[in-house]
Amino acid sequence: MINQEIAKIFHEIAQYLEMEDVVFKPQAYEKASLNLEILPDDVEEIYKKGGIAALEKISGIGKALAKKIEEYLKTGKIKTLKELKKKTPVNIEELTAVEGLGVKRIKILYKKLGIKNLNGLEKAAKKHKIASLSGFGEKTENNILDGIKFLKRSKGRFLLGEILPNVYKIINELKKVKEVEKISEAGSIRRRKETIGDVDILIASPKPKKVIEHFVSMSGVVRIWGKGSTKASVRFKKEFDADLRVVPEKSFGSALQYFTGSKEHNIVLRKIAINKGLKLSEYGLFRGAKRIAGKTEEEIYKKLGLQWIPPEMRENQSEIETAKAHQLPKLIKLNNIKGDLHCHSHWGARLRQGFGGQAGKGKQGIENLIKTALEMGYEYVGISDHTKFLAIEHGLNEKQLTQQRKFIDKLNSRFMFHDSCFRILQGCEANIMADGSIDIKDEALAKLDFVIAGVHSQLKMSKERMTERIIKAMKNPNVDIISHITGRVIQQRDESEMDFDKILKVAKETGTILEINAHPSRLDLKDINIRKAKKMGVKMIINTDAHQPEQMYFIEYGVSQARRGWAEKKDIVNCLPVEKLLKMLK
Repeated sequence: MINQEIAKIFHEIAQYLEMEDVVFKPQAYEKASLNLEILPDDVEEIYKKGGIAALEKISGIGKALAKKIEEYLKTGKIKTLKELKKKTPVNIEELTAVEGLGVKRIKILYKKLGIKNLNGLEKAAKKHKIASLSGFGEKTENNILDGIKFLKRSKGRFLLGEILPNVYKIINELKKVKEVEKISEAGSIRRRKETIGDVDILIASPKPKKVIEHFVSMSGVVRIWGKGSTKASVRFKKEFDADLRVVPEKSFGSALQYFTGSKEHNIVLRKIAINKGLKLSEYGLFRGAKRIAGKTEEEIYKKLGLQWIPPEMRENQSEIETAKAHQLPKLIKLNNIKGDLHCHSHWGARLRQGFGGQAGKGKQGIENLIKTALEMGYEYVGISDHTKFLAIEHGLNEKQLTQQRKFIDKLNSRFMFHDSCFRILQGCEANIMADGSIDIKDEALAKLDFVIAGVHSQLKMSKERMTERIIKAMKNPNVDIISHITGRVIQQRDESEMDFDKILKVAKETGTILEINAHPSRLDLKDINIRKAKKMGVKMIINTDAHQPEQMYFIEYGVSQARRGWAEKKDIVNCLPVEKLLKMLK
């Protein structure tokens, strides 16, 4: 929205003015920036209807700033910012990303050492030029180097699967503190984004000081960035930062809503509140000076005329309009999953090591996958080893698939003998060759319970060739599921180019199921593609692609990804019992 674009420019101008020791003006720009963000009406529409005079009626916008807005609406830029950058050629946005560096310190670094960007900052810190500056010291210099190192590590972002287990441990530790009444993760971790920057944790307590002291002294904390009466920021040994905020219980719901975000979602909520004559902040929902909601998120959304919106959906992508119409989908839950069909037993590797009929043994063996599936409360598990094209993964040929089938049949008879409802299904993860053919003969594929097919080579084909390659595989009457379809590896490899809309159309026609790969480095399908598939009526499956039994617990990340894509139980085939699932397959 254009309001946010102008607000961002005003914020940048304020920072550059602060660099020049200009009095009053920075505060005016900051105030205008904030007011534009929460403005319920589109500033462009205001200008069209009433010109400069109408803009001046916006709170915090005087004649000079109104002219700046007009300039942006006419030209797409504000020359004041360009002039300030030319006068003070410092990349403020880049430098303020370093923990502990604000405009005041950046100004000193520029005036004393000529530091203009992150590269110059790092060089100066490594040469120990910063420690001697007044107000800095050796500790600050080391903190700056640590901050730069952190930013460079995938721009300071971690995979959801790297961070979430650590967050659970931190929360479980804090729950032991008797002064803690309520606790929750917030921010992007609560929205289950694919990658996470800082971890946000919120606590309700009548004694914030004790909670803060416990937090900063926790095992694993290696640096305290800041500590106040109600909030603290620390670095953990595993190189991620965590921010804790402590609020009274009466404000816990409003604070949780506010700090969960996203920013874009919150801006729209604040506008709705303003239109109703209310004010929404982290402290509560107010009518005048009276707090009318704040203890829970549910009451905040209800007072605004909305359904409570699950955190994974809060990205300002039509969820608010849908909640206003009380038509939010009933999102899938982790306990809806009845089995995992993408589990690798490394059968081929065990055979080559001379285990023969004992190929189900070993850490990655079939029996250990079954054990984990039973521990997870599953009704079935699918064994889907790689096929012969992936020799490096000890892929199975047609004969070895037949041998594996006999072993699985024996295991299934054991469960039947014990009157168990558990079922082991045999499939494979076959390879989609460059021409779209499958690396295993159709006669062998037809004997399996299910067939997963995936692209594992030549990922940089043209958009047209890759699209036709996948479509040809989907048209194979034995291929039930396409795995990790875009081939992306988060922070390592971009997705392959393809016409996803065309692929969805063929998937619908052929009854091919698309996989939501739950491995934290893949999470493929991504949320936007899940929404597209759901809208098209294409069925999906959440699988872990587990190569070790413990990786089957990655299913949680796949479910979170499905929820971000608005998927419901009815959209995901492994929410079905085994007999109904088998009827869904080709």
